[in-house]
Amino acid sequence: MADEILFISDCHLDPRRPQVTRRLVEFLRERATTADALYILGDLFEAWLGDDDPADELADVIAALARVAEHTELAFIAGNRDFLLGRAFAERVGMRLLHEPEILELGQRRVALLHGDLLCTDDHDYQAFRRQVRDPAWQSEFLARPLAERRQIAARLRSDSADAMAHKSEEIMDVNQAAVQEYLDRLQVDVLLHGHTHRPAVHDLPDGRMRYVLGDWQPGPSFISWRAGRDLVLHDERV
Repeated sequence: MADEILFISDCHLDPRRPQVTRRLVEFLRERATTADALYILGDLFEAWLGDDDPADELADVIAALARVAEHTELAFIAGNRDFLLGRAFAERVGMRLLHEPEILELGQRRVALLHGDLLCTDDHDYQAFRRQVRDPAWQSEFLARPLAERRQIAARLRSDSADAMAHKSEEIMDVNQAAVQEYLDRLQVDVLLHGHTHRPAVHDLPDGRMRYVLGDWQPGPSFISWRAGRDLVLHDERV
């Protein structure tokens, strides 16, 4: 069994937030390269508009990911911001693409990995939008557009999303507890591990089950570690 496995999500890398990129590059260089595996559970990028985007502004972190993959198994589950990240980019950095949920056996625990947005079932508008943009036909049509046009569309969608979120309650944007229970039961797991909500926490659930939530990377890193013979540990200065 692996000596250490690491989990991160919601870095939302963006040239406008260079401090987050620096934090992640440091984490990759100093922590991830010594781990056996690093799982990225979505929203690594603030927006990913297709693998034909050279993303020159993020060259440092892309190179750091490739260096990690030389020593560490690198795996990725798409988030709501980077669901268009595809095989070409994964091969570029040496990363394995996963479909959610991904099930891991960690010691005595059976763990389901998700981005987390599927658990937010009270946000009906978002779930409808998610179904639209995850449709292969929609994605093919979008990716066929020129990159400059895709950037314009993405900027408009982000603006619309920010406006919509400003009028939604915190409860609607958080996970639905019935959905949490349904996933635990259907997947027959002891632990759900996800990001998306930006609410880092460790939740004790009935029957000894657990829900671990990763935070975003502001103001500092947020990651979960696991070592053989130990339980999952959330590392986040807000918790």
